[in-house]
Amino acid sequence: MQNPGSTTPDRVGRFPAQARFADGAQYIAGRLRKGTSGRTHAVTDPATGEEVLTYELAGPDDVDAAVAAARAAFPAWAGATPGERSDALHRLAAVLADRAEDFARAESLQCGKPLKLTREFDVPGTIDNTAFFAGAARHLQGQSAGEYSGDHTSYVRREPLGVVGSIAPWNYPLQMAAWKILPAIAAGNTIVLKPAELTPLTSLLLAQAATEAGIPDGVINIVTGTGREAGEHLVGHPDVVMTSFTGSTAVGRRVAEIATATVKRLHLELGGKAPFVVFDDADLDAAVQGAVAGSLINTGQDCTAATRAYVQRPLYEAFVERTAALMETVRLGDPFAPGTDLGPLISHVHRDRVAAFVDRARAYARVVTGGEAPQGDLKNGAYYLPTLVTGAAQDSEIVQSEIFGPVLVVLPFDSDDEGIALANDTPYGLAASAWSRDVYRANRATREIKAGCVWVNDHIPIISEMPHGGYKASGFGKDMSAYSFEEYTQIKHVMFDNTAVVRKEWHRTVFGDR
Repeated sequence: MQNPGSTTPDRVGRFPAQARFADGAQYIAGRLRKGTSGRTHAVTDPATGEEVLTYELAGPDDVDAAVAAARAAFPAWAGATPGERSDALHRLAAVLADRAEDFARAESLQCGKPLKLTREFDVPGTIDNTAFFAGAARHLQGQSAGEYSGDHTSYVRREPLGVVGSIAPWNYPLQMAAWKILPAIAAGNTIVLKPAELTPLTSLLLAQAATEAGIPDGVINIVTGTGREAGEHLVGHPDVVMTSFTGSTAVGRRVAEIATATVKRLHLELGGKAPFVVFDDADLDAAVQGAVAGSLINTGQDCTAATRAYVQRPLYEAFVERTAALMETVRLGDPFAPGTDLGPLISHVHRDRVAAFVDRARAYARVVTGGEAPQGDLKNGAYYLPTLVTGAAQDSEIVQSEIFGPVLVVLPFDSDDEGIALANDTPYGLAASAWSRDVYRANRATREIKAGCVWVNDHIPIISEMPHGGYKASGFGKDMSAYSFEEYTQIKHVMFDNTAVVRKEWHRTVFGDR
């Protein structure tokens, strides 16, 4: 049984959401307003089941108003110099740093993340990403000019697109909002972001911080509504020129279907089922630590989380034994308690979905540890014990499907060829890791595993300077890095005649004498 963390921390100072968003949970043209759908939604603390905020959901009229505000703000923002946009983002980074504790508490409250995780990872990562794109804003470059055709000079411009419509998920609300907003506005676009209706708090705080930093009204707009009503209307809006979506592969297909009807640019970061490949020369202790941390990060609600551990047969039994033992030391508890390692899942509905995967697997596999919800003081929250499963077949549901919870499946393999083939044997390709002390073996794995990121002797860290995005059914396009920045631009070829006279010879070639 996992050791519970304290369930009765000092709750003074939790984020006062009701007071902060009394004017509504839509942020359009620089101010909060109430939604017009006629329906309300409750943000719930998943650790306790208590209501945090009830707000009016956005409807199509709110989306239209947000897009109109973004469209009106676009000419001036696109016309600002790179230095001016950079300065604004540097000011935003400073505001975020000043408000770091507010952001950390709001994120923990709406998501159930341990406060130590939001303080040390989510918020600092967002501030760093803001600083990165503040610098990137000054490097929006085309290519050097040259004479490629006679007396004509050509060069390439990179220009902003216009209004970007983005949809962010509930598992990393602050970071995912930042990953979508920052490169878009650094490049001179304006944006309408729809956060998940379960977790809108930090997206709204981010937009308010941008206004405080001097980013003009209408550059960043937030509409908080359901995917079916607000989300689909945003994706299909004729004035939105690009759609960026992070979420499940199934919903991504629907987003693509709607976006292609109006020939929008698409950026999709979709599901994952990350393999964790342990070769027989790996440091076993390091691999076990990496597997537990990599599979339980954010209670497993991470598309890059380690979900399928393939362990070469000489290490398999020891890996299973040690990983199960380490999982059993993980402390579940209140996210605001300092001793908590693992918080709840996002909701009871999602907890039941995760549990159903494990319960169905009992018919064909062995649950080594976990596999149930804790009782006692944690029974009212959406908690689920860290779970280790063995004995499943490669083609089974628990190996092939994205569970999005604290569940790790371990399978053995014999040859290196087999290990790499098994790692690639899912529709997904977002992230993976390879564990070996042999540089040649590890290098082969990084070449042959089909994923957007392959870690060696680690699993999960990300940095602002490097891209994040998938292969195969995990989508296309990159977040973070200069690669992301360029995706929010369009390329224009400019070509002009250096002779300053009409080129009648070229006209004759095409049209003949006239």
